[in-house]
Amino acid sequence: MNLIDRIGRYPVQTALIAIALLILITSTFSIVPETKQGVVLRFGEPVRIVNRYDSKEGFGADGAGLIWQIPFVENITWIDKRILSVPMERQQVLSTDQARLQVDAFARFRIVDPLRMVITAKNSENVASALRPILGSALRNELGKRPFATLLSAERGQVMDNIQAGLNRVARQYGAEIVDVRIKRADLPSGAPLESALERMRTARRQEALTIQAQGLKQAQILRAQADADAAKTYAAAFGKDADFYDFYRAMQSYERTFGTDGSSPEGSSSIILSPDNTYLKEFQGRR
Repeated sequence: MNLIDRIGRYPVQTALIAIALLILITSTFSIVPETKQGVVLRFGEPVRIVNRYDSKEGFGADGAGLIWQIPFVENITWIDKRILSVPMERQQVLSTDQARLQVDAFARFRIVDPLRMVITAKNSENVASALRPILGSALRNELGKRPFATLLSAERGQVMDNIQAGLNRVARQYGAEIVDVRIKRADLPSGAPLESALERMRTARRQEALTIQAQGLKQAQILRAQADADAAKTYAAAFGKDADFYDFYRAMQSYERTFGTDGSSPEGSSSIILSPDNTYLKEFQGRR
């Protein structure tokens, strides 16, 4: 009796055997996607990791493909290798300048230690759920230390780095790594609170401008006084070396200013009548 005859005689038994073989094959072999990493569990205990995430891994050099496992003894928990997101519900934050902010933020993370993740959180959804309240708390704590204007300046990047560092310490407990933290929106409540906050910001900027102006005037006075002192010191030193030359130099300066030749007054705008013997004109009389 050939195989075809046996199949025809025992169709039910043949179908059951085919189904059993199909189940055995599917339980023995699995296809590992490029976007997944897996933890192989034997009777609930992890024994190995397949296609694990590696930051130094080159393109096309992953462990994706066909793998085998002991049927009915081992099973695989699949974990996403891609970057995942933790959205946060809108939070109300009180800044140091008493501005109430409505903040929308999110964090992005990746599972870098799948074994720890399976042990502590079972799956990536649980990791996201655990990180969400921590993100909100870190955001409130960090923004509560700074004024609202910080979010409009270059210091915003430092705020994000601090939040990411704090969140990363918690994420490592679940085998995850925080890739980025970003604030999508930070709005003031509309109405009177918004107008009040804007007025406080205007007042603060005006006060800051007046302070800078006063400091500039003070510095200018100090520099001017120092310059006058240095000039007086120089004149005194010159007078000590040659008193006659100093008298001549000062007389020339006086003539230039008095007669308007230095450009301080329009030419020909005034007339001066002096006696030739006037001591003021002694430098024109020559040395005797």
